[in-house]
Amino acid sequence: MLPFYKKYWKTAFDIALIALTVYLIMYSFSYLYRIATPIFLSFLIFLCIEPLARWLNKLGMKKSIASGISVLLFTLLILGAFSGAAYLITKQGTALITNFPKYQEMLALQIANITEQFQQRFNALPPDLDLVERSKDLIEGSAATLQNFAKALLMGIVGYVSSVSSFIINFVIGIILAYFLSIEITTWKQTAENKTPKTFKTAFFFLRNNVLKGIALYIKAQAKMISITFIVILISLILLRVENAFVIAVVTAIFDILPLLGVGTVFIPWIIYLIIVGKISLAIWLSALFLVVVLTRQILEPKITGDSLGVSAFTMLAFMIISLSLFGVAGVILSPILIILIKALYDHGYFHRWIRSPQGEFDGPPNNPPQ
Repeated sequence: MLPFYKKYWKTAFDIALIALTVYLIMYSFSYLYRIATPIFLSFLIFLCIEPLARWLNKLGMKKSIASGISVLLFTLLILGAFSGAAYLITKQGTALITNFPKYQEMLALQIANITEQFQQRFNALPPDLDLVERSKDLIEGSAATLQNFAKALLMGIVGYVSSVSSFIINFVIGIILAYFLSIEITTWKQTAENKTPKTFKTAFFFLRNNVLKGIALYIKAQAKMISITFIVILISLILLRVENAFVIAVVTAIFDILPLLGVGTVFIPWIIYLIIVGKISLAIWLSALFLVVVLTRQILEPKITGDSLGVSAFTMLAFMIISLSLFGVAGVILSPILIILIKALYDHGYFHRWIRSPQGEFDGPPNNPPQ
């Protein structure tokens, strides 16, 4: 083992130093996010209100008035959208949670009937082998597990929507901060231009050109894809007269955000349940809807998203899960930025200069960056 350590200790030290740097960045961001959430929200709100405020200012309107009009329109739009969505999610989500025991009972009863028919056809089975009771117990146990998971998910969504007092306070403060930031943005830009050291300017331009633009394009593309998925599913479920269509479409859109999961997480168990309980017609329509959504995403995703990130779905999801476990919501927010930054640093050859590779382990020169 000693030759192994002698050969790899420099490489391990460099990698550990980079991992420690990433950890400290994530920890610092998560701590700042907890104590200064309104400030982070203000930057997001500023990005939303600034285009209209800048356009009105170019038309000759005073910047403070232009920013005020932009903030007012943004606030009214957000209040209307969130109020309607919160009402529908709370109402339909509560109704769906209440009906879960009924759905479980229907499923268990249908499974018991199918198993009883199966047992009647095979009378040669031992008489003490009661397949009906055993299958009923099995399906009730598995259905209860699935029910608990679905309840936890829906209650989490409903509970989050129902108890948003702290978020509302932070959001209101964020709107006020965004208004003042919109007024003072020119001053802040001049100060940053004159007072920022060259090293930090170089780092900022690298982030802006190689990371932030790609992430912004990716977020816009994903927002378009999720919006298309949500609208198609919502309209289809309304036409099919499915109860609680809005909250089902919301839950499906949430799963559609997550890499490797998608709408099949909701649709496949739902379709199987409908087939078991005998609702074949609705199962066929939902299967067709599922195929339409999947095919639409497969066709539109390359055109809308392209390769703006260039990171595999597995890598992104794994990094997000680890970040969520270690740093909470702040880790999930920062993880895409960090992983794209790491990829950009690798593509530009920085890792090949920072990490000393062991001699004799590679066919070519290990420290030369890729062309």
